[in-house]
Amino acid sequence: MKKSEKTKITVSKITGVAMDEFGTNGYIGGTINNICKSGINKGLIYHNFTGKDGLYLFCLKKSCDTFTEYIRKRGGEESLEKYMSVRMEFFKAFPNEAHIFFEALLMPQSHLSEEISEALDSFNKLNESIYKKTVDTLVLRKGITKDDALSYFRLMQTMFNGYFSSPLYRGVELGKRVKIHEENVMKLFDFMLYGIAEERE
Repeated sequence: MKKSEKTKITVSKITGVAMDEFGTNGYIGGTINNICKSGINKGLIYHNFTGKDGLYLFCLKKSCDTFTEYIRKRGGEESLEKYMSVRMEFFKAFPNEAHIFFEALLMPQSHLSEEISEALDSFNKLNESIYKKTVDTLVLRKGITKDDALSYFRLMQTMFNGYFSSPLYRGVELGKRVKIHEENVMKLFDFMLYGIAEERE
């Protein structure tokens, strides 16, 4: 067996166990020692990854890439409603990926903020694509450009996710944060697109 093939198998084995570890225990609870309990040599981990942070970021990027690929294969880019439906399917079918993804989104490690942002790039690009398709279906108010609308989408996304990272949710476990986040994200889009008050005559 070629060295490159052997390395690929080793990395796959390490990341498979790491996905379970971080998907169950998160960044804080996940440890290299726990991963090694599955029979993986610690030296192999440090040979292929820059410690816990490097392995965690690899798992995060893998989770995001798996998510975006699933959305595209299931037609989740067709509309905002379809996207949210397929998104819910994914998070139920892939609990480890969901845990790793949402922890990075809603409870990011401050010392990894730049690296986490890079790992979430495929997710953000997918959202941007869906926002553009949504805006293309709308009749915008006079004076509102497509760029204005897209900037508004981005701003609301950042503020909405930031709300669940704020001190208000300190001490609230991730599972509960995710449940509230996902239950309200479509409501947010509805308010954004159609408002909260009836127009006065």
